[in-house]
Amino acid sequence: MNNTIFDSLYSLAHRSIFLDWVIVFCANNFGYIMIFLAVMFLILHTDGVFDYRAPFLQLKNKFKEVTFVFVTGMSAWIISTIIKSLIVTPRPFILFENVKPLFLHGGMESFPSGHAVFFSAFAMSLYFVHKRMGLMYFVVALIVSFARVAAGVHFPIDILAGSILGVTIAIIFNSIYKKYLSRT
Repeated sequence: MNNTIFDSLYSLAHRSIFLDWVIVFCANNFGYIMIFLAVMFLILHTDGVFDYRAPFLQLKNKFKEVTFVFVTGMSAWIISTIIKSLIVTPRPFILFENVKPLFLHGGMESFPSGHAVFFSAFAMSLYFVHKRMGLMYFVVALIVSFARVAAGVHFPIDILAGSILGVTIAIIFNSIYKKYLSRT
């Protein structure tokens, strides 16, 4: 099933220059643009209420939100990097000689997908802070993840494991944040 899904998504690659560009853009750049937009949202969003009597309290809360989201995402990425060094798994273009990736990325560290881990943890932590924004970023995580399979640099199982790991890490970090850090 893993190979069947991979073949279906990878079949989108090498069809046209434009489609290849879209896949590479979504796999590499789209997520980072969306991270920037999320930071701008977290900083500028006020729920329609700005308390001019306590602007520094609002800034402190904004700083907490941004810090929580980024610490969660970066911690998830670090954990995935450690797991990748322990579980040596070849990427599709190494395993199958007929797979020509749209861009070269790594070699023997396919499992789990670091991008899927990061963007899933990022989306889940955003969900804890702003539900609608978090749901939108799950779509971003899916777009980035599927594009990486279509580009030929990941298997679907890498994405699935990365997504589960990212969400799990975000849930753990949220419980730690609620228990210890939200009081300060």
